[in-house]
Amino acid sequence: MKTKSIRILLLIILFKLLFLNHSGIAFGQEPVDYVNPNIGSIGHLLTATTPDVQVPRGMIRLIPMTTPGIRDNYLADKIYSFSTISLPSDFSRGISAFSIMATTGKLKVDPNGYASWFDHDSEKATPYCYSVLLEDYGIEVECSATQHSSVYRFTFPEAANSNVYLKLLQNAEIKLLNDNTIEGSQSYPKGDPKRRIYFHSEFSKPIGLCGSLIGEEIKAGEKTQTGNNIGIYATWSTKKGEQIQIKTGFSYISVQQAKENLEKEIVGWDFDKMKNNGRKIWNEALNKVQIQGGTESQKTTFFTALYRVYGRKTTNISEYGKYYSGFDHQVHPTEGHDFYQLGESWGSFRSLFPLGLILEPERQNDFVRSYIRMYEQTNWLGDAALNERVMTGWHETASITDAYRKGFRDFDVEKAYNGMRKNLMEATKIPWRNGLATELDTVYNQKGFFPALALGQKEWVKKVDSFEKRQSVAVTLESCLDDWCLAQMAKALNKKGDYDYFMKRSQNYQNLYDARIGFMAPKTADGNWVFNEKQLDPIWSGGQGGRDYYTETNAWTYTFQVQHNVPGLISLMGGNDKFADKLDGLFQEQFGGKGAKFDFLKQFPDGTGLIGQYNHGNQPGFHIAYLYNYAGKPWKTQRRVREIMKIWYNDGPLGICGDEDEGELSSWYVFSAMGFYPVCPGSPVYDIGSPLFEKATINLGNGKTFVIESKDVSAKNKYIQSASLNGKPLNSPWFTHADLANGGHLVFQMGPRPNEQWGNHPKEFPVQ
Repeated sequence: MKTKSIRILLLIILFKLLFLNHSGIAFGQEPVDYVNPNIGSIGHLLTATTPDVQVPRGMIRLIPMTTPGIRDNYLADKIYSFSTISLPSDFSRGISAFSIMATTGKLKVDPNGYASWFDHDSEKATPYCYSVLLEDYGIEVECSATQHSSVYRFTFPEAANSNVYLKLLQNAEIKLLNDNTIEGSQSYPKGDPKRRIYFHSEFSKPIGLCGSLIGEEIKAGEKTQTGNNIGIYATWSTKKGEQIQIKTGFSYISVQQAKENLEKEIVGWDFDKMKNNGRKIWNEALNKVQIQGGTESQKTTFFTALYRVYGRKTTNISEYGKYYSGFDHQVHPTEGHDFYQLGESWGSFRSLFPLGLILEPERQNDFVRSYIRMYEQTNWLGDAALNERVMTGWHETASITDAYRKGFRDFDVEKAYNGMRKNLMEATKIPWRNGLATELDTVYNQKGFFPALALGQKEWVKKVDSFEKRQSVAVTLESCLDDWCLAQMAKALNKKGDYDYFMKRSQNYQNLYDARIGFMAPKTADGNWVFNEKQLDPIWSGGQGGRDYYTETNAWTYTFQVQHNVPGLISLMGGNDKFADKLDGLFQEQFGGKGAKFDFLKQFPDGTGLIGQYNHGNQPGFHIAYLYNYAGKPWKTQRRVREIMKIWYNDGPLGICGDEDEGELSSWYVFSAMGFYPVCPGSPVYDIGSPLFEKATINLGNGKTFVIESKDVSAKNKYIQSASLNGKPLNSPWFTHADLANGGHLVFQMGPRPNEQWGNHPKEFPVQ
């Protein structure tokens, strides 16, 4: 019996040696194999995700364009084309840089006639390659991407006419150069006529017949087509199984640069080699975090979230030593530092950018340099330089401060400071608007809050958007965070006057805390409350359309929007116990007698992922579950974050509970599944939650790792019993960025019931 037991043990050890790699992932299951790009492709209310093909931070991404009008991509029956998208947010705005589609049979002039039925069972979506069968035509389509280039491989049936269509949308031009090359360009993005994206396409088989989308035959070297919604078709006679490839280089600089980008990135016609290279690149990126333990579903959710984090929000638009700036419409040398097109900062500053500081330290100084270049080219920094500002706040201030305080300082710090200061002092705070300050901003500067309209009062400030409104409470609270972040920079740069001034402004949240009702509430310019204590219902508090006072959510969420001074907020609410009770109320409060859940979602369509009034489908609430740590009840944080991960994240098409916003909901999951979260970007501190995995190893570069080990962790064992950091007891529910960046070993002993003594002493509460 003893000998048999030893044999079984040896077999188990041999199995682990043979079939497990150092990541704890079964042999043949590399991190990229866990990624399911269709997670979240059915939206809970607003925008769904798409199965994007790209390289991390790549300038282009490829997306199958499904049935028009269907936002839930997974539910669509047909594919209309395969589109190339470049800048952040383009797909959600319906903007394509270039689209391609394959058919057989009679040539069709009507672009909508190209569409083909498809079935997800005949589809394979990965980060590095997408393939699908176009059922109407019997064509298998495969596509893959590099930094600036794409390649498609079409496997055709036997057909007298096998066709490929190339289409451009706006202010476009396209020309057949010879029997296997097409070039062109179009205005891109929409609303910026001075900016163009250029392409150079090559075909693996000489084109038998070429024509325009209106049916006119085209011969090589003929004049360039120009206009909107124009394109070219190419047609061949094909044998069964015959493959034709099309590779395309893209550029913001010129057609010649597009050709050079293609020549540098795709040599020859070895599609499989290129696809496998993309797979290797993605595995290297995803291996920045290695995990052991957890369920197959949790691994899939985790690595898919990590894939989204590396995606669209920060796009590297450098082109081999130079870049085209959409801010001054000039081509500039990179001078050794890549230029990134940075998406809006309202959501990304919370967890997406802070996660990048850990996973991609090599990029972070270039991110900040990109902000500074925007400032040099437009005299505004960050969102203030965009053609169309998005949301509220000037939160690039938080992202730059966060980078600086976490040790990233290889940039012109003084210039960055001046740009941030100008935004906070001279730019308007009106949501979705750029430009100089208005009379509403004067009220903020003089009285310490952004003013709301009185009940029944009509808007007279022309700059205020008729749909987005003033969002007065949200603007005040988010401005307080920006002011606090700039104060930290001022302190670091020995600017005492600025430090005192902006620290004082960072306390403006106190001006909107209505102690009569215990919520953040709006005031008019004369300093009076808009509502009396009986009028303001914190659930139904958005005003007309849900945006008069708060941004896409209600008073319950924004009352906790004081990440930079949680102890101060606790004091306003009457102490730790009352604060914790208020947090409990947030997660428990229902919709009362005024209306049903559908009425609530009609007013707040971003308010998905609900637990009581807690709204995980929208970014302003991301930090809230971690606030129990500041009131001596970290076990409640552990319970809440596990609850959110369990309920609102999974590995199916409904697996993301709100508007993903290019990696933002995913970044919360990556942090929380590892076991910690940055409650206040700009502060080099992480709050501890409840890890999902037995071990998570973060590869920091230079041979350093930070390991989070969770002993006895399980679905039931979600409560921290004790902890140690680098072999020393850790009794506080937080640690510093330096603890992480220097490499280390954080160990949790987990159990099924709370240890209410761990982290509950005031000396152990998180610092800021």
